[in-house]
Amino acid sequence: MPRTTTVESPGCPPLRALTFDALGLVKVIEARDGQNGGAAKMVDRWGDPDASKSVLTASIIDRESDPLVGIARKCGSVDVISAIDGNLRAQIPDICQASGNPEDDAIIGVHLLQKHRSELSSGSCALLTTTTKGQVSMESIEFGGRTLADYIRDPSPTVWSICESGNILCSKVDEKENYALFGGKGVEVNVWDLHKCVKIWTAKSPPKNNLGIFTPTWFTSATFLSKDDHRKFVAGTNSHQVRLYDISAQRRPVMSIDFRETPIRAVSEDIDGHTIYIGNGSGDLASIDTRTGI
Repeated sequence: MPRTTTVESPGCPPLRALTFDALGLVKVIEARDGQNGGAAKMVDRWGDPDASKSVLTASIIDRESDPLVGIARKCGSVDVISAIDGNLRAQIPDICQASGNPEDDAIIGVHLLQKHRSELSSGSCALLTTTTKGQVSMESIEFGGRTLADYIRDPSPTVWSICESGNILCSKVDEKENYALFGGKGVEVNVWDLHKCVKIWTAKSPPKNNLGIFTPTWFTSATFLSKDDHRKFVAGTNSHQVRLYDISAQRRPVMSIDFRETPIRAVSEDIDGHTIYIGNGSGDLASIDTRTGI
């Protein structure tokens, strides 16, 4: 009879994830099949504890050559590190310079883009950041080597404002990196063309309910539904509602679903193009098929 042997490959774990915390640390989590039943454990930690560098949001370019992670911090800076060993590759210290105090206009969205600008080389990326008060900045970063001293920052970043009032709380870029959506407290979810830096669509508030009560605008999370179609997206609200929008059909939601009793905190799409995963403030998780609402 043939003999089979299971060989672990230490260089290619079945699961590898990066987590971020309030002390500014990046922790590498790996899980392997073996004696521990594939239990996840921390195998590395990058950075030193510093509450002023608390991680607010992060983004990754998951590519075969030189994968990168962009990290927005409480102090108003953005660090770009290697996703392999955590080495600092670039540091943008003045994202929130317009407000003076980073805590008054914190970074709520950071996106590393690799397809947006055709003139960028394989060793470069574009950095898109969004702050609470609606300042959006986009710039290119050129990496000449593997150290912090080797990067070149765009001397003339593109900067524009996406709202005059309210607070931006969520942002998302579509798979092809041509469009971005934004929303927040007092800000209806809206879609922008990243090449022209112009708004192409804005949602309209749902009508009052049967009791005549109007739900205040308060979006907490959002994601595009399909990688191939930027016209459909899902947004979560503070009033524990998940809304499906189709900008080619109408300005109001084509479907609204109430989920438990606490605010929606996270929304993510599935690769099938119609299933979404949601999480709320109580730690409840669920999946919903947007074709049926179930």
